[in-house]
Amino acid sequence: MAAGSRFEANPFTDDDINPFSQPAGRVYNDGGATINIPLHTEKEIKRKEIELQTRETELNRREETLKRREEAIAREVFIEDKNWPPFFPIIHHDIANEIPIHSQRLLYVAFASLLGLTLCLTWNVISTLTAWLKGEGIKIWFLAIIYLVSGVPGAYWLWYRPLYRAMRIDSALSFGWFFIFYLIHLAFCIYSAVAPPFPFKGKSLTGFLPAMDVIGDNAIVGIFYFIGFGFFCLESLISLWVIQVMCLS
Repeated sequence: MAAGSRFEANPFTDDDINPFSQPAGRVYNDGGATINIPLHTEKEIKRKEIELQTRETELNRREETLKRREEAIAREVFIEDKNWPPFFPIIHHDIANEIPIHSQRLLYVAFASLLGLTLCLTWNVISTLTAWLKGEGIKIWFLAIIYLVSGVPGAYWLWYRPLYRAMRIDSALSFGWFFIFYLIHLAFCIYSAVAPPFPFKGKSLTGFLPAMDVIGDNAIVGIFYFIGFGFFCLESLISLWVIQVMCLS
């Protein structure tokens, strides 16, 4: 047998099957190919979906809780500390902290009209007192006291307090209540500025007609009545401004 025939053919001579005929790095991985490895497994994706659903449910629950709380506040009967006037608190009054800024000016003017009515009726008592002392009779003074003790608390509870509450919690019912009784208040102020002799006893209100009547008999009493007439005119103008602004709002 020939010398060359004693050796078998080399099995690795074929480059396609010889692992040593290619660079070492290409044995395990072809540098030209990119293997895409997912960043999240299927379990992680499901976990995140569950977390998102949980968060959405929690947000909906919180939104519903806030809505119920707002509705409860709207129906709430507020516990209010008496803080006005400071020297002798008899009512709760805190426009700066409880009323929206855009409504504060109007409410301040409405409160001024309440104080103005108090001034008008108080001056009315003083004026009728001077008239009684000058011989006009005690009946007109007693009527003036009745106007004061019923008119001021009535104004507070019938129209100012509903307006305050309406602006505080945006209550349509309170706004309607205010309009009705504030129109009555305005009509009373205009009537008092004139003070015809009916249905009230003529000189129990310091209007224009009683002032003209008493000034001829006593100048001092007439001056008191004319000052009262001026107060009622000013109160009527302030009240008219309030009702106009409310109608335009």
